[in-house]
Formats: sequence, structure tokens, C-alpha cells
Amino acid sequence: MGVKRNNVEGHLLNCLKYLSHLKVLDISHNQLSGSLSSTITSLTSLEYLDLSYNNFEGPCPLSSLANHSKLEVLLLSSTNNILLVKTENFLPTFQLKVLELANCSLNVVPTFLLHQYDLKYLDLSLNNLVGNLRLPNTKHDFLHHLDASSNNFIGTLPQDMGTILKKLLVLDISNNHFEGNIPSSVGEMKELIILHLSKNNFSEDFSTPFLTGCISLWFLDLSDNNFYGQFFSKDLNLTQMEFLYLENNKFSGKIEEGLLNSTKLYQLDISHNFLSGHIPHWMGNFSNLEILLMSNNCLEGNIPVQLLNHRTLKLLSVSENYLSGSMTSSFNLSSLKHLYVQKNALSGPIPDMLFRSSKLMTLDLRYNGFFGRIPRQINEGSNLRVLLLRGNNLEGQIPDQICQLRRLGMMDLSHNRFNGSIPSCFTNILQWTIENVDLFGGELSIFPPLGFCYIGTYYNSTLDLEVCKRDMFTSPQQVKVEFVTKNRYELYNGSNLNYMVGLDLSCNQLTGNVPSEIGDLQKIRGLNLSHNCLSGSIPRSFSNLQMIESLDLSNNRLSGQIPAQLIELNFLSNFNVSYNNLSGLIPDKGQYSTFDESSYRGNLYLCGPTINKSCNSAEETPAIKSKGREDEDDFVIDMVSLYWSFGASYVTVILGLFAILWINSFWRKRWFYFIDACIDLCYYWLYKYVLNQ
Repeated sequence: MGVKRNNVEGHLLNCLKYLSHLKVLDISHNQLSGSLSSTITSLTSLEYLDLSYNNFEGPCPLSSLANHSKLEVLLLSSTNNILLVKTENFLPTFQLKVLELANCSLNVVPTFLLHQYDLKYLDLSLNNLVGNLRLPNTKHDFLHHLDASSNNFIGTLPQDMGTILKKLLVLDISNNHFEGNIPSSVGEMKELIILHLSKNNFSEDFSTPFLTGCISLWFLDLSDNNFYGQFFSKDLNLTQMEFLYLENNKFSGKIEEGLLNSTKLYQLDISHNFLSGHIPHWMGNFSNLEILLMSNNCLEGNIPVQLLNHRTLKLLSVSENYLSGSMTSSFNLSSLKHLYVQKNALSGPIPDMLFRSSKLMTLDLRYNGFFGRIPRQINEGSNLRVLLLRGNNLEGQIPDQICQLRRLGMMDLSHNRFNGSIPSCFTNILQWTIENVDLFGGELSIFPPLGFCYIGTYYNSTLDLEVCKRDMFTSPQQVKVEFVTKNRYELYNGSNLNYMVGLDLSCNQLTGNVPSEIGDLQKIRGLNLSHNCLSGSIPRSFSNLQMIESLDLSNNRLSGQIPAQLIELNFLSNFNVSYNNLSGLIPDKGQYSTFDESSYRGNLYLCGPTINKSCNSAEETPAIKSKGREDEDDFVIDMVSLYWSFGASYVTVILGLFAILWINSFWRKRWFYFIDACIDLCYYWLYKYVLNQ
């Protein structure tokens, strides 16, 4: 009997107890609530019982199943952590093959498990289990899947784990507090295909590989630990490896050719380590590679063209390394969809091919040394969704051709040297949201929660590993993008990334009026035009930006009044027009009642309760009428006085410093030591980064 995934609500029907010959009961993934009544107790013929992922609550003593001698599969996993499974003083008559008690508030490992000799699948994850992980004294050759992840286990792993659980296929003990080394016996588990050890405190030198006996290993996750040493030694022989995650450890050394033995590699994450040397060109030989993450290391040189030309690679991240030089222009980006190169020392012009590709969706070149102009040869069929060029040395006018990127949703051109006016054609872009198409869902995959495909196969006594592997690739890899809004970096991924629309042109040399057409960007959530030389008034059309949350127009030359229509922006939470030439009454209704004086400072002729300045005619007239020659003369005199006072202060400080050094020999020595150290440092950087290239 099954009513799985039907959104059934209410309580478990009491009449079920009359189905005395029922063998299979599956009511999982519904909205059933209340306590598990005595109904289940009466169904002693059950062989398969799945009550998981409902809203049952209260105590659930397993002793109520003591007479279910035929029971082989028991699934009680909870979604809300309010089902309290009780296992004390319980000696069952059944021999289970599958037991799933995830998120059932167990607190202690059930003792009756010591007497379950036929178990093939055991899931005790998300239960706040504490203490050391204890294993039985005898071998458990039937157990194939053990999931004890997301608990509070401490201490080291049993040294004989690989001997007692020799037939394990899946071992997941991630997200605990284990420490010390991995037992050497684990390295001899020849049938192990999945080893998940992430988010613990393990610490071990991998210079001598101990996993050489794990000849079937297909998935290995060692991330978020304290492993160190050279992982990619020549002795590494993981020939079946497809998914390898080593991020957030202390691995060091170069990427050696031992990795070449993993010819089936599909995803590799070695980010946030201390790997050095050049990126090997032979990494382009992995014919199945789709995701390669190498950020936050000490890698040098340039990006191998073999990776940019890779036929299956979809995501490449080499950000926050020491890469330098110009990017080659002889590549075709045949499959690459997401490229992250930010925070390196790359220079030269931006290769035209990055804007000609029809595949590329994310391009992050922030904080490098790229110079020149944005390429004008832009593919009208481009799928580019995110363009981040912040913090380079780009110059010239923003080309109108950039408006051919009609699927663009986030663009950051800030902290460059762009000049000229803002293209009015921006209304052709920055309109692409999830309502048009979900660009970031379903194209890349990561490993989902382990084991759901095993339950049915274990119950039927057969296990098709290839089917299980295919079933695991169902959840989307979340592409992550950093974008500055509300004066801070925000990280967008998943569906949030599809909804986010933003434009940042701040800290350039843009001139002219703010195009009123920008008011047509009704989907935009973040707009930053600050620190430019923009003039004219704030367009009234900005009242059409109904979704905007952050609007920064500060440090420009804007004049006129703040349009009263802007009080219609109901989602606006960050507003800044400081240091302009604005005048008149500051709106104080709607969201504008939440902004303080810091949003308006530096505008002499603004007034209103927000800045505690009354709006009488005597104060408003100078802002609206002419600024005569008398005002201009006063301004000149003030500036001359400022220059003289600054010069006098500068001379006084210099003379005071010389006097101190002349009188006090101790500080004189310290000063000259400091000057000498600065000179040595300059010579060192000049030799290393200029003369040595």
C-alpha cells in the first residue's frame, strides 16, 4: 500500500490496523501529522514500512514494533526534528536490511543495532549523536552503506574500521568533530566507492598515499579538514575517481602527474589550499572534466589554453592566485559557461573571444590589471548573464555594442577609468530574470544526499551501482557570484542569482546627464552611479524602478530637487545622494522616512526634518537662483586660504620632525633604520617582479 508524495494531510487513519496481512506500507513525503498511534503496532505482517518525511511529532518507541518479525525495511526519517524515536530497552524479533533514522532526535546510538546482522543500509545522520564512534567486535560483511553524518561524534576513528566494515560501499561521516589520522585499514577497503569525510578536524600528511588499496573509489570528499602535504604524488593511483573534493585544507606543493591516473575525473575542487607552481597544461587531457575549482592557492603563470579550449569543461575558477601576464587570444571556449579569474595579476587587453562566445554565462575578471577598451566585437547571440570587470585599468567610452548582451542581468564596471556618457541603450539589457529562463539551474550537478537510490535495490537484494550513480546527479551545482550592493558584497547563488539584476558604474570618470531611459529598468535591484562627474537632475523616471533596493548617486555634480515621485519605491533600503549640488525639500514619506542625514550630507541647499534644517525662502533662494560673481569670489578666497593653511601646516610638521631627529639620537637611529628597510624592500620587489620577469 502506497500513498507516497501526494501531499496527504491529517492524522494516520486508525482503520489501518485492520489490514492485518499488509506487507508494504509507504506513506512517505506527505503532510501527515500527530503521533504515531497504535495502528502500526497491529500490522505485524509488515515487511516494508516507510513513514519518513512527514510532520509526525512526539515520542515514537520502537518497542511498538517488537513483534514485527518479518520487518526488513524501516524508514522513519523526519523533516522537522520533532519526532522523538525511543530505542531504550528494545530487543526486536526482526532482522532489518535497511534502517533509516535520520533527524529523529536519537542522541545515542541504538544498542539493538549490535544484534542486526543482516543490515545493508544504515542512516543515523542528523541526530546529535555524541561520544566516540564504536563498532562491533566482529565483521559486518553485509553492511554496504553507513551514514553517520551531521552528528557530534568526537575522537579518532577505530583503527580496525576497514577490517570490520570491509565490504562497505558508502561511508559518510562528514560534519562531525572527528580528529587525528584516517586509519590505515580504511585504505584497504577495495569495494569502497564513496568516502565522505568533509567538515571534521582530521589532520594527516598525505605525502605518502594510503588510499592506494581503494581501487574502486569513485567519490572522495576530504574538504574542510586539516590535511596537509603533497596529495598529488606520483604514487596516486585512483583510476576510478570521478569526484574529488579537497578544498579548505593545507595541501601544498605542485600539482604532480599522479593525478593523471584519474582519467575519468568529472569534478575537481582543490581551492583554498597552498598549492604552488604553474597550472599543468595536461589538465586539459581529462576528457570528462566539467568542473575545475582552483581558487585561493599560490598558483603562478597563466591559464593554459588547453583548459580554455576544453570540450567538456563548464566551470573554471582560478581566482585569488598569483597568475600574471596577458591572456592568450587563441582559444574558442567551446563549452565553458562560467569563468572566474578575479584577484590575480593578469594584464593586457581583454581577449575578444570572451565576448564572442555564445556559451559563456558568467565572466568575472575583477581586480586584475587589464587595460585598454572593452571589445566591440560582441556576439548578439551571447548568453552572458554576469559581467564583472571591477578594479582594472579599462578606459575609453562604454561601447554601445555592450547593449547586444541582451541576457545580461548583472554588470559591474566600477573602479576603472571609463569616460564619456552612460549609454542610453542600457534599457535593452538588465531585464533578463528567471521569468525569461532559468540560466543557472540544471546544467551542472553536485553530489546530493547519499543513498536514496540504494534503498530499493537493497530490499530486492541486488545493487546496480551504475543506476545509483546516475540517480545521484539530480541537484544543480550552485554557481556563485559576488556583487556589491547596499555598500557591501552580497553572495548570490541558486534562484537568488536568477532574480538579481544590478548595475555598478561607480568610481569612473563618466560625464553628462543620467539617462532617463535607466528608469525603464523595472527589474533592477541595485544601481550605483556614485563617484563620477555626472550632472543634471535626477530623472523622475527613476520612480519606475519598482524593484530597486539600493540606489547610490553620491559624489557627482547632480543638481535640482530630489523627485517627490521616488517615495513610490517601496523596496528601497539604501539611498545615497551625498556630495552633490541638490537643493529643495528632502522627501520624508515611505521608505525615505528610514534614511538619516548621512544619505544627504554635502548638499548645502537641501533642507527638511531629516537633516534638521528648515526650508524658508531665505535659504532656498541661493540654491535656485544664480550664484553671482560675489559668491564665486568668496569661493576663490576660501580656496586660497585653504592652500596657504595647508602649506603652512605641512612646513611646520616637517620642521618639527627635523628638530626631533636633531635632538634625540635614539629616534634619529630608528628613523634611518626605517628608511634603510624601505629601500631594501623596494629593491626586493623591483628585482622579484620587474627585473626577474
